[in-house]
Amino acid sequence: MADAEHLFEVRGLTKTYRTGAGEVAALRGVDLDILKGEMLVLLGPSGSGKSTLLNVLGGLDRASGGQVMFGDQDLAQASEVELTRYRRRAVGFIFQFFNLSPSLTALENVELITEIADNPMKPADALALVGLQARLDHFPAQLSGGEQQRVAVARAIAKRPQVLFCDEPTGSLDSASGVRVLQAITDVAAEVGTTTLIVTHNAVVAGLADRVVRFSDGAVASVTANADRLTPSELAW
Repeated sequence: MADAEHLFEVRGLTKTYRTGAGEVAALRGVDLDILKGEMLVLLGPSGSGKSTLLNVLGGLDRASGGQVMFGDQDLAQASEVELTRYRRRAVGFIFQFFNLSPSLTALENVELITEIADNPMKPADALALVGLQARLDHFPAQLSGGEQQRVAVARAIAKRPQVLFCDEPTGSLDSASGVRVLQAITDVAAEVGTTTLIVTHNAVVAGLADRVVRFSDGAVASVTANADRLTPSELAW
């Protein structure tokens, strides 16, 4: 992917949180380029800064300093209206906890997103991509944890986002369900052509990545490329 275009260019990124005891530096001068269409795994222990970076890149949090270029737009300088537009048009989120509406079916949960997207998939098509075409009318309580997370994947991808942010997407699942969710993420990313960032503390997931970014103490410790990516079923859980 050496000739691929940059989707993000991050330079000197810092994030400091103020607490009752003073200040905590969550990000300390992060420099990182993210390429269009790549699968990137951000790996590191809790508190290393990887989720903070994901939140800043996703427009959910603001940097304290530095630059975050998304194409020709500096997200670090964007207004709240611009960040809202960016999240709506360009970004899909998948979190550890599914955040589904319990009173809506799988299909209706996905429809919530497609109603505000510019060029969405049909909700049923998005659910079919993650293997849930037979579960459209089921409520979250009628689905397993892995199935609920796959609904969340379908919901995130249904707007055809340019980038998919996954924060510990298998953290609350057993290994078998985790494999199915990761397979859904890789399948839909390939189908739609999204750039995909997966935050995890589980080193096994790094086998899926084009590149692995390791975090330590709020900074990038290393960036390594995978010569041969694994499929989810090949991961040694």
